Amino acid sequence: MLRFKKQKTMSLQVSAISTQTQNPNSVVKRPVANYRPSVWRDRFLSFANNSMETYGNLEQVQKLKEEVRRMLMAPIDKSSQKLELIDAIQRLSKSYHFEIEIDSILQEIHKYYYYSEDESKISDHDLYTIALRFRLLRQQGYNIPSDVFNKFKDSKGNFKESLIDDVQGILCLYEASHVRVHGEDILDEALDFTTAHLELMLTANSNPFIATQVSRALQRPLRKCLPRLEGRHYLSIYQESGSFNEVLLNFAKLDFNILQGQHQKELAHLSRWWKDLDVATELSFVRDRVVELYFWILGVRILTKIICTISIIDDAFDAYGILEELVLFTDAVKRWDINCTDQLPQYMKLMYKAHMDVYEEIEEEMSKEGRFYCVYYAKEAMKHQVQAYFVEAKWFNEKYVPTFEEYMNNALVSCGYFALTTLSFVGMGDILTKEAFDWVFSRPRMLKAAEIINRLMDDIVSTDFEQQRGQVVSGIECYMKQHGVSKQAVHEEFQKQIVNAWKDMNEELLKPTQVPMPLLVRILNLARVIDLLYKDEDAYTHIGGILIEGVTSLLIDPVLL
Repeated sequence: MLRFKKQKTMSLQVSAISTQTQNPNSVVKRPVANYRPSVWRDRFLSFANNSMETYGNLEQVQKLKEEVRRMLMAPIDKSSQKLELIDAIQRLSKSYHFEIEIDSILQEIHKYYYYSEDESKISDHDLYTIALRFRLLRQQGYNIPSDVFNKFKDSKGNFKESLIDDVQGILCLYEASHVRVHGEDILDEALDFTTAHLELMLTANSNPFIATQVSRALQRPLRKCLPRLEGRHYLSIYQESGSFNEVLLNFAKLDFNILQGQHQKELAHLSRWWKDLDVATELSFVRDRVVELYFWILGVRILTKIICTISIIDDAFDAYGILEELVLFTDAVKRWDINCTDQLPQYMKLMYKAHMDVYEEIEEEMSKEGRFYCVYYAKEAMKHQVQAYFVEAKWFNEKYVPTFEEYMNNALVSCGYFALTTLSFVGMGDILTKEAFDWVFSRPRMLKAAEIINRLMDDIVSTDFEQQRGQVVSGIECYMKQHGVSKQAVHEEFQKQIVNAWKDMNEELLKPTQVPMPLLVRILNLARVIDLLYKDEDAYTHIGGILIEGVTSLLIDPVLL
C-alpha cells in the first residue's frame, strides 16, 4: 500500500556521505536523506506488561454487547429508527460485532422498499431518511437506484434551495453522494450542491456542534474515512447529540479501550522486534516508522513486520543503494535463498535476513493452518515489488524519463498495494482460497483503483519535494513532458482520475461481487489510509500532524468513561 515513495526525503537536508562497499578500496557517495527520527522513541515498550484489567471489564462489555444486539433485533414501528441505530453502530466502528444482524436488517429493508410496487414507500420520506437509507444500503452492496433523489429537484432540474435549511439532510446527502458510481449524474450534482452549501454553513453557522460535524464531513467523508478513526472521533459527536443511546455509548467506550489495549500490547511486541533489529544504528538511512506502519496496518502483527521490512527496502533503493548493489539485492529476492546473503554488502545482509525471518514466521503459521499455498503468493508478490523498485532505480541511473503510461505500469506495482493486498489476505481463514489469490494476481479493477488512488495522491503532494533531490521523475513530470501541459493542469487531471477510481471501487463493492466482501473491504481500507496520509501532505515521511493525531487517539489516549 505504501507507495513508499520513490524518493522520500523529509524536509531535512540531504547529505552526500562516503561509505565503503564490499570492495574495501572503493568509496561511494550516497545521496542520503536525513529523515526525521521517530517521535515515539521507546514509548510503546512500556505497554508490554499491561494486563487486560488495565483496559476494561470484559464481562461488562459482553453484557452491554448483548443489550445492543437485543435493541437491533427488537421490532419497531419506523424503519428510520433502525437505520439510525445501524448508522450509529457503524460510525462508532462497532459493526464488526453485529455483522449478521445488520446484514439481515438491511436485507429486509431493501426488500420492503425496492421490491414493492408501491413507489410511495420509497419516496414518502424526507431528505435525511432517504439519503441515510440510500447510503447504508449502498455500503452493504445493494445497487439501489439514485433516482430516489429526483423528488428534491425543482422544475429547472436543480436541487431545491429550500433544502439548505435542513442541515442534517444536507449532510446525509453529501455522505450518500460519495458512494456514487459512473453515470450517476444526479449524485455528482448532489456532491457539488451539498459541498457548496456545507462550506457556507461552516462560515455562517454559529453552532459549534454543527460546525464540527460539517468541518469533519468536508475533510473526511465517511466513505474515505478509516472506520476505527471515525469511531474514535464520533464518540464525542454522538455523546453531544442529545439523542444518543446510553447502552450503545457505554459499550462503544469500553470496547474501544479494550481493543486499544490489545493494540498496545501488539505494538509493544513490534517495537521490541524493531529495536532488536537496531535499525537506527545499523540502517540509519531508513525512516524509523514502526508505530506509523502499525497504524497503517492496524492490528495485523505479521503484516506490520512485512511492511516495515518493505519500507527499509524502499529506502535502500531510493536513498542509499547504488545500482550495482541493487542488482545483487533484486537477484537475491528473485532467488529467495538465505545463502544469497553472502553476495550482499553488509547493510543489505541485515535487510535481507530481517525480511527472510518474517517470511519464515508466515511459513510456520500457514503450515499449522494447512494453508502453505499462501506462502507462494506472498513470495511472488514481494518479488514483483522489488522488481518494480529496481526498474525505478534503473531509470534514475540512466536518466530516463518514461512515458506516463510506462511510468504508471510500473508505479502501480511499486506503490506497494499489490504486495500488501496479497499479504493482507494471508491468514484470513476459510474465506481465503487459492482462487482469491489468483483474483489478486489478475490485477482486478478493484485493486487497480486503489493503486491509482495511492500513486496519484502521493505524486501530487510529493513531487516538488522530490525534485529538490533530483531523483526519479514522478508521474506529474512524465505527464507534463508527454502532453506539454502545466503542473496545475496535471493536478486537475490526476484529481479526475482519483474521482473515477473511487467510482470504480464503489462499483466493484456492489453485489454480486467477484470475491467475498471482506476481501474487497481490505482493499477499500488500504485506499482509505492513502486518503488520510496523502490528502494534504506526505504525512508518512514528514510525520504530519494528522498521523500523530491518529496514532495518539487510537493507540495512546483511552476514552474517558
